[in-house]
Amino acid sequence: MKKLLFGALVLSFMSACNNDTISNQEDASQDPGTASGMTASKRACPSDLIREKALKSDPALRARFEANELQSENFLRDLSMGKVLADGTVEIPVVFNVIYNTSSQNVSDARIAEQIAVLNADYGATNSDINKIPAAFQPSAAGNVKISFKLVATNRKQSTKTGWRSDLEEMKKSTTGGINATDPTKNMNIWVVNSILDEDSQPGTLGYAYYPESAGLWYDGLVIGYQYIGKTGASAPFNLGRTVTHEVGHYLNLPHLWGSSNTGCQTDYSNDTPASPGPNFGTPSYPLNKVCGGVSRSQMFMNYMDYVDDKAMFMFSANQKTRMQAVVAAAGPRAGLR
Repeated sequence: MKKLLFGALVLSFMSACNNDTISNQEDASQDPGTASGMTASKRACPSDLIREKALKSDPALRARFEANELQSENFLRDLSMGKVLADGTVEIPVVFNVIYNTSSQNVSDARIAEQIAVLNADYGATNSDINKIPAAFQPSAAGNVKISFKLVATNRKQSTKTGWRSDLEEMKKSTTGGINATDPTKNMNIWVVNSILDEDSQPGTLGYAYYPESAGLWYDGLVIGYQYIGKTGASAPFNLGRTVTHEVGHYLNLPHLWGSSNTGCQTDYSNDTPASPGPNFGTPSYPLNKVCGGVSRSQMFMNYMDYVDDKAMFMFSANQKTRMQAVVAAAGPRAGLR
């Protein structure tokens, strides 16, 4: 199992799980001319790539990252020493900012309500598929993370844009056709757009999020493709609302299981998730063994922070729970959400 390391700054790219047969899905062909109608067949999440670029260019942001990791480590230590008392569930206010081109992209209030329900089920461990956790991983399952979500506002805006580049963040500024964040120090903002493009203007990204070192900044929050909100009318195999579950994990300081480097076998700062050489896709069958450092380990591919299909992910680990609680604790970087 990986050791919890403070100060290990291993940051880079990306790439997520049920107990079925492995599905080796091919990358969908990506035509920038049809970006707004494109749906992904393979999970893609550039949150770590965006983070790496920001930390390299902004020393102040890097300092905040390092302070957050120290705070998480201290929180874990204090918890183990009995210094942290249970303070009940923290309810996070959520603001949806929906920017659409066509009426079909203007996700309904019902789908947004479905998405909030999915978040509360997944983070509260009341999801209907939680009984699928393999026996070997049940002792390290998080159970109720004690973080819940409440919709407080939905903002809508029609736009002529058919795609939004993740490196420009134009969807987050009214001056560039987007919607300004609603006080990101006190609310988790989720921007829903018709198509997320990478820095080369290529579609295919399901969503991305900013880590706690960006807490309260004007661009802080999540960006999700409209195709992956809620369940009704969402695009398979990402039609159970778990793209948002995954990205909220990043927002609450969870890296991918293989670490923040596309080389894999790096720390995810949780010592109860087996070392992983990289992402899993589709719906793998359990057990799935992979090698890191010459040691073969059963993979926790059903963890929300892997890249598997929505129906194949259904758990957080206990250490991941502690990391997320540290973020919203009274002294945490997202304490303003309390």
